[in-house]
Parts: sequence; structure tokens; C-alpha cells
Amino acid sequence: MPLIDVSIAEGRTPEQLRALVSALHRAAEESVGALPENTTVIIREVPPTHWSKADQTIAERAAAPAAVPTRDPSAKTAAE
Repeated sequence: MPLIDVSIAEGRTPEQLRALVSALHRAAEESVGALPENTTVIIREVPPTHWSKADQTIAERAAAPAAVPTRDPSAKTAAE
């Protein structure tokens, strides 16, 4: 009787969440032989302001300006 508990950041469409549920059920069936009627999937959607990594929330990362890659002027590319 697998219980699959997934935390995911909010923002997926209902169709994407449904596809995730189906994929998790299939994985339980294929990997451990679980019967679909015995498998429970719980998806917990976490607001981006409540999920952080390296002391920065997903919302803060999304709001930060994108880092612009810099090129070393002395470096040569294949075209040069």
C-alpha cells in the first residue's frame, strides 16, 4: 500500500498535476507491483514564498534580475 507524498512549488496547471499523479501511480505499479487501488498519491503545492534554498525563496529568485554572463575579452571563440 504505497503512499506517495510529493511537495511541489505552486504554479503547475491541473493537467500537469494530473499527469504527475498518473506517472507516480505507474511508477509504483512498475517498480514494486503495487495495485492502483492500493496506491495513494498526495500532492502538496507550496507557495513560492514558503520554499527556499540557500536562504532565498523561489519567489525571490524569480524576482531577481537574471545574471548576465560575462566574457573574458582575452578568451577566443572557435570562430576567432
